Amino acid sequence: MDDLDQKLIAALRRNGRASLSELSQMLGVTRSTVRVRMERLRASGEILGYTVTLKGDEPKHPVRGLMMIGIEGRGTDRILRHLQGLSDVRAVHSTNGRWDLIVEIGTESLDALDAVLAQIRRFDGVVKSETNLLLSTKRTSR
Repeated sequence: MDDLDQKLIAALRRNGRASLSELSQMLGVTRSTVRVRMERLRASGEILGYTVTLKGDEPKHPVRGLMMIGIEGRGTDRILRHLQGLSDVRAVHSTNGRWDLIVEIGTESLDALDAVLAQIRRFDGVVKSETNLLLSTKRTSR
């Protein structure tokens, strides 16, 4: 992928419905260049498809956070089972590095988020945690 391909992909990420004319104008190239580049990116598998984000796809919980968790010993499987049982947990990611798990949490209020965080911190085997509030989401990949 060269610089033009990357600019084309960035433009499509901003507006996946942009016409060939709009894209060619944004990129300063001809429509046929944009068409050929898009076809080549699809054929090579770089572009897998196009999507629509609906209003209903937006997070339904106004308070969202990421909780990084450090686990002592071999308690990860047990903690994963506990996390999967919590309705406010949206996703759990295993990681490498300083943290063992990253948990996406969504609640209706800060008080509710605080309660979920306290509950998770009490799980046997959780030895450290750090939580960051998500203030806004610029882009999601669905």
